[in-house]
Amino acid sequence: MNDKANNQIEKLADRLMKESSLESPSMDFTSQVMAKVDALAKSDVTTYRPLISKRVWTIVAIVMVASVVYLMFNGANEESILASVDLSVLSENKLTNAFSGLNFSRTIAYAVGILALMMAVQVPLLMGYFEKKLSLKA
Repeated sequence: MNDKANNQIEKLADRLMKESSLESPSMDFTSQVMAKVDALAKSDVTTYRPLISKRVWTIVAIVMVASVVYLMFNGANEESILASVDLSVLSENKLTNAFSGLNFSRTIAYAVGILALMMAVQVPLLMGYFEKKLSLKA
């Protein structure tokens, strides 16, 4: 019975194929498809927006510089609020006493310094690279 059903389906498919004519796409089919693909590709572009804008970083830098300048010129006064604060708690506790005998060799100090310098150089370079890469897609 299964063979009979398969034969009938095959005969029906053959008859439908003979009755239908060969269709061909329009002349500008490729350009229409590519235009739709380009439209889809442009709509999915993600623009890069930093979490902290340049304006905020500028304000933070100005406040920090102003604070340092203020402390440099007015820090010698004994009337300041900082003179009344007891900071000995930070230097005289069990944690700092536990590490007081720890000495680092010059090699480790140089390695940490060079690592910090490399990070300070590479992070802005990589940020610029990825910002350019994301802006090219826009």
